[in-house]
Amino acid sequence: MKKAFKGIYSGKRVLVTGHTGFKGSWLSIWLKELGARVLGYSLEPPTTPSNFTASRLEHHIEHTEGDVRGFENLLRVFKEYKPEIVMHLAAQSIVRKSYMEPAITFSTNTGGTINVMEAVRATDSVRAFINVTSDKCYENQNLPRGYREEDPMGGHDPYSASKGCAELAFGAYLRSFFSQRATPEKPLGAGSVRAGNVLGGGDWAPDRLIPDCVRALVEKCPVAIRSASATRPWIYVLEPLSGYLWLGAMLLAEPEKYSGAWNFGPSNSITYTVKEVVQAFIKYWGHGSLLEETVNAGENPVHEAHTLILCSDKSRSMLCWRAFMSLDETIRETVHWYRIYYNNCETTSMYATCVEQIERYTSDARKNGIEWAVPSS
Repeated sequence: MKKAFKGIYSGKRVLVTGHTGFKGSWLSIWLKELGARVLGYSLEPPTTPSNFTASRLEHHIEHTEGDVRGFENLLRVFKEYKPEIVMHLAAQSIVRKSYMEPAITFSTNTGGTINVMEAVRATDSVRAFINVTSDKCYENQNLPRGYREEDPMGGHDPYSASKGCAELAFGAYLRSFFSQRATPEKPLGAGSVRAGNVLGGGDWAPDRLIPDCVRALVEKCPVAIRSASATRPWIYVLEPLSGYLWLGAMLLAEPEKYSGAWNFGPSNSITYTVKEVVQAFIKYWGHGSLLEETVNAGENPVHEAHTLILCSDKSRSMLCWRAFMSLDETIRETVHWYRIYYNNCETTSMYATCVEQIERYTSDARKNGIEWAVPSS
């Protein structure tokens, strides 16, 4: 596995913010298995249970608790660790929570991102910076086509708006500071990445589809869903993470060429509704039923877009990256993870299961001719 991504991560010092979260924990495990020296900087896990605790990740990487909203401590960690690569995933990531805590959402997602970029700007050792936002950063007009990197930022809800603001801040830092430092003596590549609704084992966040399915099915209750016909860019967790890692490798090699914004979503021709995803999950779980909730006007103040699709043409053409897993494969791998957890959660670390799924995904990517998976010579 260490030879994937041209072996670029072996021995590299990589700082991951938000490593206690769902995507951050998976990314940290993958980086560790690629041979990187990983430092995680984050608040305590956002849920109980979590992939961070289930995989006992703090025993595999350097783990530091910290809040990206506190700049002085963040900068101290940067100065002490001297990271070569920074991957920023720390966020308040729940749309519904953003309605209850809008100020915290903006201070974390926008202010925290600015703090991380200030720390990057002040740390000469950093050679590549990956800023992780969301497909919801776009001004969503329920367009039938996929949103492209040059489409305007926006956001109806506080979460989406905070991510749009973070993208605008990234663009300003890229043009004003990071590009200016991209010299032969001090190269610095920076990319801001956007992915869709990520599915995989180890997610227990509230108001997310797969965790809601798991909680209901474990308790032998019907899976209640809102907006059954809504479509989202569903994607297996390792798909966008492979894009982030491949972009990081390219930023180290050619920072000027690859700096900028990037979408990592499923094929534009493949879309599924909320109902179809839940039906697939129930099928692979082996039992369960679905309950479509009816919400009357005025009962639910939370705005939810009906259609959201990402266009990943830029990633496919310039990075030769593409998502290749079908919905069935995604759900099967996800159910497999949760089944192992609930059968062995008291005695078994899920780290080995995560590694097994990463290795299987890497092998399948190689069989599909994906460039990042080809071992370095």
